[in-house]
Amino acid sequence: MLFDLPNHNELYQALLKRDPRFDGQTYVAVLTTGVFCRLTCPARKPKPENCTFYSTVAECIEAGFRPCKRCHPLRPNASADPSIGMLLQALKERPEHRWREGDIEKMGFDLSTVRRSFKRQYGMTFLEMARQRRLRDGFEALSDGGRVIDAQMDARFESASAFRLAFAGILGCPPGHLKPNAVMLADWVTTPLGDMIAVCSASHLHLLEFVERRALQREVAVLAKLCKGDLGVGKTPSSVQIQGELKAFFNGTSAEFKTPLAFGGTPFYRQVWEALRGIPPGTTRSYAELAKTIGRPTAMRAVARANGANPLALVVPCHRVIGADGSLTGYGGGLWRKQRLLEIERLYSPPKPATAP
Repeated sequence: MLFDLPNHNELYQALLKRDPRFDGQTYVAVLTTGVFCRLTCPARKPKPENCTFYSTVAECIEAGFRPCKRCHPLRPNASADPSIGMLLQALKERPEHRWREGDIEKMGFDLSTVRRSFKRQYGMTFLEMARQRRLRDGFEALSDGGRVIDAQMDARFESASAFRLAFAGILGCPPGHLKPNAVMLADWVTTPLGDMIAVCSASHLHLLEFVERRALQREVAVLAKLCKGDLGVGKTPSSVQIQGELKAFFNGTSAEFKTPLAFGGTPFYRQVWEALRGIPPGTTRSYAELAKTIGRPTAMRAVARANGANPLALVVPCHRVIGADGSLTGYGGGLWRKQRLLEIERLYSPPKPATAP
């Protein structure tokens, strides 16, 4: 039987008292640290406005939180679904290892169960996640001016063809096709919600997308056509700036993005994207409200399409658009990311007007 959560105030009092009645039935996720705990955790208690309560470990992980290292919330649930927590820990301890299905089986897990669990939570399998971590090392080697063979070795790909194929799976072209000192440079960006690719010119950010998104290849192809194939890997002043601003955003210090943006798309799409940037952090809008904002109250479906076509995740905050009934609705980066972003942005919510006594 599912456990019906009490209200927020009651749960927060249970957290302060370390009430054992809630152990294993309720978990607290802390916005400022990105960690989730058992309510009996001995760690210092967060402020109530930074707490979100969930009834299962899976909900915490799906929302993008990491398990606490003091109270080990995964342990009481190990018999139910131990694969996610244990495999993530194994990947953290051995990031250089070339993980295979046999490694998962040796740990005592069923391959099909692990595959379903990771696909449900992260949109990719564990092996794809491990492969992505290694590919990041190769990407960074190329960004530092290394040769393709050196990048392949850094990424620990034994096969040159496998490395080329994996690389092309992200940018749409093998590494040998990239040019030094290109007009557009792709940079790998690490965030608490997953790795991203930023494509920048010397002065503007053109694309910011999560690595595993299927739309990434298509979006990079549009930029490659725009710059006539003059695409490479490396850092630019704008990619350095956006990484600093993303770090401040996730650290809870600033939700302001000042990196100059270059918008493609149709005039209507650009109008919608500018309207999205006008939604204050910590607030949301429905598709209908967004349509009214741009003076097109009947164009809700067109607004939704423009929202989904946004090539600048986070900085053009399409995650702030929700259903008219308050539901999260779709998000290309995954609903768990959308929920996590909205929770982070509670830190930046406009102050509520004071009520008269």
